[in-house]
Order: sequence, then structure tokens, then C-alpha cells
Amino acid sequence: MRTMSKGRAGQGRLTLTAVAVALTLAGCAGTDRMTTGSIGRSASAPIETMSSQQLASTAQSLGQAYVRNPKDLNVAMRYASVLQMTGKVDQSLAVMRKLAIDYPRERQVLAAYGKALASAGELEPALDAVRRAQTPEYPDWKLMSAEGAILDQLGKPSEARQLYRRALELQPGEASILSNFGMSYLLEGDLKAAESYMRQSSQAAGADSRVRQNLALVVGLQGRFQEAEEIASRELSPQQAEANVAYLRSMLAQQNSWSQLKNEDRKTN
Repeated sequence: MRTMSKGRAGQGRLTLTAVAVALTLAGCAGTDRMTTGSIGRSASAPIETMSSQQLASTAQSLGQAYVRNPKDLNVAMRYASVLQMTGKVDQSLAVMRKLAIDYPRERQVLAAYGKALASAGELEPALDAVRRAQTPEYPDWKLMSAEGAILDQLGKPSEARQLYRRALELQPGEASILSNFGMSYLLEGDLKAAESYMRQSSQAAGADSRVRQNLALVVGLQGRFQEAEEIASRELSPQQAEANVAYLRSMLAQQNSWSQLKNEDRKTN
């Protein structure tokens, strides 16, 4: 397996994460997926399918409901998710932190709180929250997968992959676990292994748009831009898919330019 040195791994992790975030945002920024309907209807639609306008409208609607009753578990958790999707990570974390105080033994709350902490870069507290949510006598595969994702971000891929394997034993063929497995290899720079898991994930039952967009990302990072655009266009409009691939091309071109500059610098020294 091809791996990076410790220094290069850090640089690769930052670059790949930036690309992944940019592609995700570009995927929900268009207006062609905007549908008419009341705010109430929009507020109950799948968050990952919403346009930026829908997300803003839903955040406002849920925010008003949250103010009326901040202890409403379903409203608070959905509000936190929408805030996170709109980039308001600190506000999302504040909502989840209060909810974790109100529901200290609720597994789904602790799990979501852990994810919110991880998104805010507070990885060690995130790990603690997810582990507290887990119960050894009745292990939850979702929590195992979430813990693995946090360990990957902490630079502990071996421990993360052990958890993914255990999660797959509990939930064989689960798309989200396979996707996390793929992201684990992506963060390490092993694009071939990442693609293998991403393809399995995209073909699994229950695979959603984000899983297939991750596959498009991995394919694009290997320079197969036309194939990446074809995969992305199944989930996004042609314009959005083209914009994603154009961004990916520019990111990789910038990365290559920096590499060339470093090589030239070594030659002169």
C-alpha cells in the first residue's frame, strides 16, 4: 500500500479535505434542484438534497421552532444538521452542546454531539462523546463508524479500519461504512484502495448522493476528469458537475505547481 510520510500526509490530508468540502458545497449551491412548497415541507425534506436557498429557509424555520422549545430533541438535532450544512459549525455545536446537557444518556444525541465536535475540529472531545454513547453489550455500528471517522482525522487509520471491519460485521455491505473505509484510504493518499471501497459503497443498497460524489472525487483526483464528471452528473446538474470538475482541475494544477516550485528550489540549493 502506498503511504505518505508524516509531513506529506498532513499536507495531503489538508488538500484532499479542502477539495471534498468544496465539492460538497458546490453540489448544493445550485438552484435547479429548488422545488416549490411551504417552509414546513422543506423543513422535513432530506437535508442533503436541499439547495442553498432551501437550506437557508429551513434554517430560519427550524430556528424559530428551536427558540420556542429548545428541548425538542428532533427539532434541535435537525436544526444543528442544517446549521452545519450552511457552514455555521460553531452555532451547530452550541445547539448540540445544550442538547447533550438536556439528554446526557440519549445515544443519538451523544453521537450527533460527537460529530458536531469533530466538525468543529475538537477531535478528542468528539471521540469521548461517541465512545460514551456506545454500549458494549449492545454495540451500535453507526457509532463504530463515527468513531472510526474521528480516529482517521486523528491520524490513526489502523484503529479506524478495525472499527470499520467490526461495523461491517454488524451491518454487512452498509454503504456509509464502506464510504468511510474509502475516505480512510483517501486521507492516507492511497487513491486506488479508496476508489475500490467507494465503488463498493456506491453500488450498495442505501447509497446516497454524497457517497457517489465521493466516488467522483476519488476518480477525479486520479486525473480521470471525464469519468468523474459523468459520475457527478448523475447526482448534480451538468453545470454543477462541470463546475466541480473544473475546481478539482484547478486544485490539482495548483498542487502540481507547488511541487514543481519545490523541485526547482531543491535544484538551486
